[in-house]
Amino acid sequence: MVFFGGMISGFFSSGGGLILVPYMTAILRMDEVKARATTIFCIFFMVVTSGLFYFNQNYIDFGIAIKCAIGGIIGGYIGSKVLWNVSKKFLQISFIVFLLYAGFKFIFS
Repeated sequence: MVFFGGMISGFFSSGGGLILVPYMTAILRMDEVKARATTIFCIFFMVVTSGLFYFNQNYIDFGIAIKCAIGGIIGGYIGSKVLWNVSKKFLQISFIVFLLYAGFKFIFS
């Protein structure tokens, strides 16, 4: 499954968390917070691998990438702190809403 998550991540530039979190919670019966934390750790290696490929192909716009990295660092820090203070039910519902939003946005864009 991690292999599939990595392929989706490399192919669509996202998806590691969209594949791995539901897999870890539904199939492996992991706690929501633990599944998200484990997935973030796994995604790091997927992103580095894909990023090196895109870097070698000269596909990266470094001006935008630096701005996104700064936002990602700040957002990741805040998100990981907030994660410990919300209920598991809220996490489940918000993840479903996010997936629905992303799916509709993808289909109708």
